[in-house]
Amino acid sequence: MSKKRRIVKKNYMIHYIVLIITLSIGGYFVFSGSDNNSNMETNFYSQRKFDFKKEGELTFQSADGKFISKIDIEIADDMVERAVGLMYRESLEFNQGMLFIFPNEEYQSFWMRNTMIPLDIIFVNKKMEIVTIHKNTTPFSEKSYPSTEPSIYVVEVNAGYTEKFDVKEEDKINWRLN
Repeated sequence: MSKKRRIVKKNYMIHYIVLIITLSIGGYFVFSGSDNNSNMETNFYSQRKFDFKKEGELTFQSADGKFISKIDIEIADDMVERAVGLMYRESLEFNQGMLFIFPNEEYQSFWMRNTMIPLDIIFVNKKMEIVTIHKNTTPFSEKSYPSTEPSIYVVEVNAGYTEKFDVKEEDKINWRLN
């Protein structure tokens, strides 16, 4: 074999080795499991500052229509906003909350992954009736907090809010945009 052919063959071998190493490293990061993906997701979001953005107001009313309380709300009405919700927030004023609006009334379930503050999670049907309340949920928990009946809205407020104002199942909500 000529010297030129040996050099060309050696260059191909080097390229193949580099390609195999590159694919192996890339495959490790892509297929290394949810822990690394979770860490990348956490790092991505935790470097951003999430300030409350008032987009409307929501009132709680007793089942017979009497005013209970009012909060300012931020709206989560698309897939990304609903997926992130109140994750990565270091605080939330007691008179603030988030209203999740879903396209269909169905059984919903939330978790507290990457959520730093304890919350009361309130599930509401299309008649604006509260069907389920999960009080004082655990920050960072991946436990499922499901609705007991189909709901189209979910309201998240600081833990203790529903206790302080005696908001209960069968009470109602009413909301409006700014």
